Amino acid sequence: MKKKVFILFLVSSIFTSCAMNQLKKNLDPDSKEFLSTVRYIITPEERKIFLNLPPEDRDNFKEEFWEKRDPDPGTEENEFRIGYFNRIEEANLLFKQGSTPGWLQERGRVYITLGPPTNRRTYPRGTTYQGVPTEIWDYNFFPVIFVDKNWTGNYRLEALSAQHINEINKAQIRNRPKVPSQKGDFDFDIQMKARQAGKAVFQIEIPYNKIWFIENESLAQTTFEVFLKASDEEGKVVWEFKKNYDVSIPNEKLEDYIGENYTIEITATIEPGNYMLTVEIENKTGEERVRKRIKLTI
Repeated sequence: MKKKVFILFLVSSIFTSCAMNQLKKNLDPDSKEFLSTVRYIITPEERKIFLNLPPEDRDNFKEEFWEKRDPDPGTEENEFRIGYFNRIEEANLLFKQGSTPGWLQERGRVYITLGPPTNRRTYPRGTTYQGVPTEIWDYNFFPVIFVDKNWTGNYRLEALSAQHINEINKAQIRNRPKVPSQKGDFDFDIQMKARQAGKAVFQIEIPYNKIWFIENESLAQTTFEVFLKASDEEGKVVWEFKKNYDVSIPNEKLEDYIGENYTIEITATIEPGNYMLTVEIENKTGEERVRKRIKLTI
């Protein structure tokens, strides 16, 4: 039987909703617009962190927010960010009726979070003789129904049952990209161990007490997906590295590893110069990713 095990349990503090609302009121207009724009994809934890940041750190947060959701960090474009804003524009064009911009309507929220339906059926005069305007969207045989009970163009999501709403919520969660945890559960440290002309050796250390494992019979196992890239001062990628590392420890030895680190050494061939090094590691078992950026001189 397989189950997840974690060496160290951490507790994070929770802010009250009253304090959060007060912090939101004190935001500058650009920060308020950012929170509004990402309302469908920002995690509660990220929102708390952003609200508590000093103004000078918010731009860095915004940049890292989108970087964490980049499905392919090796490319120049962030496909998720582009797709997200494209869906906002599409929702505004598709759902012009009503008193609210299309992307803020319930149809817009579902369209943005689940994507276009496989089939969209519209009934401007309802599905029955005395019906109201209705839309039925199909997602692989999963129906999502909207009705305009007041004939105002403001369609609302029609709940068929509690289970129906639960299924929609689960589908929206599944469609969100995995993002690095901000809780501090999983973490790593990286430093340049050695360097010489055109070459650098990086050492990554991952504390065992921050690693999720799968308990498989007599072994605790996991896999790390490690990605590194170096970009020059103009943002051009000059070096990339990607590799999976499998870790396996006898269950009875787990306690012996508390306080120790899992170490990875990577050699990079890079011309002398100044670079920005991006390091991203995912603990596949816990589905946690952490991304760090450091300035680098070879």
